[in-house]
Amino acid sequence: MNNFNEPIDLRRLTLKNGLSYPNDKELIMLVLGSGTKKMPIEYMSEEILKVICSHNPENWLEKLQSIEGVGTSKALAILAALEFGKRHNRNPQAVVNQPQDVIPFIKHYAMQKAEHFVMVTVNGAKEILTIRVLCIGGKNMAVLKPSEIFGEAVKENASGIILTHNHPGGHAEPSDDDIETTRRLSLGCELLGIPLLDHIIITKNSYFSFLEHGLLPTCE
Repeated sequence: MNNFNEPIDLRRLTLKNGLSYPNDKELIMLVLGSGTKKMPIEYMSEEILKVICSHNPENWLEKLQSIEGVGTSKALAILAALEFGKRHNRNPQAVVNQPQDVIPFIKHYAMQKAEHFVMVTVNGAKEILTIRVLCIGGKNMAVLKPSEIFGEAVKENASGIILTHNHPGGHAEPSDDDIETTRRLSLGCELLGIPLLDHIIITKNSYFSFLEHGLLPTCE
């Protein structure tokens, strides 16, 4: 960024590559448009993202207003953008019957330099309910607890879960740790009755589906 008020490079790259290019924090930067001298836009967006990802929606306004430099105006701008997206993203075709169906909704994570571990929840008709970043960084993924995943799915009344993460190195094949993490997390379905439908590894040019390769543990 050239300065805290103008994310010029981000705007240029987004215009060139499309709106699937920015990550979640950068999308917030585009909505904000500027930061303050004490709180540059990049740091402000990071704090806003933490609130959105870790707090109940009914507390978002209060939490956002408490961030340095945000205030009521910027907080409402963020919440209005989220509400607008929710209203206009009720696409009856957003149904996941095969791995390729979910790729368009998560492909932007393949651009990230760090591993992003993401949960997609679906209802009984396999329509996408939510897409949530659970953690960032391979080490954090290794210690992720089933309760952290399935607890959120229960709150959302989900009927199924799809896990996905990116491989920044460009190779989609799962590592031994990926296989073990999938096995460990799949045990949560036995406790809560919410099936793990797939674990998809994505890169810029390819993907790997545990379901398609017969590596997905089953809950019985």
